Amino acid sequence: MTDQRADAPPGPRPGPFVPTTHPRPAGAPRPASSRPPGVDAVVDCAVYVQGRREPPIDPAEALAAAVERDGFVWLGLFEPTEAELGAIAEHYGLHPLAVEDAVYAHQRPKLERYDSDLFMVLKTARYVEHEQLTATSEVVDTGEVMVFVGPHHVITVRHGDHNDLTELRHRLEEQRDLLCLGPAAVLYAVSDLVVDSFVDVAEQVQDDVDELEASVFSPERTDDIGRLYQLKRELMSLRRAVAPLEVPLQKLAERQIDGVPDPMRSYFRDVLDHAIRVRDQVGSLDELLSSILQASLARTSMADNEDMRKISAWAGIIAVPTAIAGIYGMNFEFMPELQWRWGYPMVLLVIVVACVLLYRGFKRNGWL
Repeated sequence: MTDQRADAPPGPRPGPFVPTTHPRPAGAPRPASSRPPGVDAVVDCAVYVQGRREPPIDPAEALAAAVERDGFVWLGLFEPTEAELGAIAEHYGLHPLAVEDAVYAHQRPKLERYDSDLFMVLKTARYVEHEQLTATSEVVDTGEVMVFVGPHHVITVRHGDHNDLTELRHRLEEQRDLLCLGPAAVLYAVSDLVVDSFVDVAEQVQDDVDELEASVFSPERTDDIGRLYQLKRELMSLRRAVAPLEVPLQKLAERQIDGVPDPMRSYFRDVLDHAIRVRDQVGSLDELLSSILQASLARTSMADNEDMRKISAWAGIIAVPTAIAGIYGMNFEFMPELQWRWGYPMVLLVIVVACVLLYRGFKRNGWL
């Protein structure tokens, strides 16, 4: 974890939201949002005290109420703009670097500390249903969830139209004992949801791998190289989401971190175990795909060799009548067979016998 204490802004400053923008990096494109026009970036906002959700409250007053009642506020956002997240950052005292990552997304999974706040990035994944895998099929769709964790707040920023956190919030509100552990409980729940989605995606990708394996080794002649390569590329997206997550979870499970109570470490260890299992499963699928791809290439090469042997065998058979016809087509005057009554039938018989013998020889050797 990196410590940015020297550059961190002061603690939470309750007050009205004031839009504040952060400069974009040079050359960085303006973040695109799939949020429908007119839809608020704030999905839900609630204050939790002793694990119980308090009555609805205005987001501008939620932090002050959480501090006053010794609880925490959970603010859920969906693809906020620079101005929207800038206003919230000003209100909650979020670090500009973390805010920049949350706005522009496309980050790798990581865990960072900014003064008294934790900032965690998680990649999300969803399996894209398809009737049949093709060389252009989209198999894995990825998104991101960023989580800001402070003493009295947890802010989730979701990018992508999957892994909705609304149902997770409802389930978590039924586990009062877990919510009593503070904002870290929300971080655990989000991490657990993301890793569980990886498990589901990996199992569904396994079905595609099995289908391709059966196709490659089927008696019928198939061309699966394009489909294999596409699935391998899609699996790489899942691997990039799963593999880097191990280090942040390991920190949360094994180290003493301010803002993460000791009882929470056992929860994060469970998530870490699942993440390692998925990482190994994805790695095994990738290795299996590589083996299937090599087998497909080898089978294609063998089929090409078999075709060449058949062509060569038939060319050898056809060469016999061609050679004989070429000799007698030279029109020399003194050719004894031309004056022999049985010369023509004899030549035809020689051609037939030679072709039959060659055919049987090639057939016996597996060339035909």
